[in-house]
Amino acid sequence: MVAIIPQLFTREIEVNGRRILTDSEGYLLDLDDWSEDFARALAAKEGLDLTDEHWQVIRFIRAFHEEHRVQPQVRVMIKHFTEKWGPEKGSNHYLHEIFPKGGPQKQGNRLAGIRRTKGEH
Repeated sequence: MVAIIPQLFTREIEVNGRRILTDSEGYLLDLDDWSEDFARALAAKEGLDLTDEHWQVIRFIRAFHEEHRVQPQVRVMIKHFTEKWGPEKGSNHYLHEIFPKGGPQKQGNRLAGIRRTKGEH
């Protein structure tokens, strides 16, 4: 059964000629619609040029979610990327700098095709 979703609460983004539905903030409605092309299209819409560092964070979020079925907390990301990139680039400040629209837990989750965190409005 296909649910009818009111346009008021959804947006769409075109990816390779296909209409992908998101909520009003850009989070996927159907997590199976995620692809790297979706991430590129959403990033462009949000004015973000994806670098290798962005892709490392996006892939980390996806892998963590796949393994644990929850989004990684920012402190988990900081620990991981501090070990990988060093203390300056692995910092909360730097992660928020490269994901300026909500940091890695909001913008990163959107780009990784993961739902918003609990308690997020």
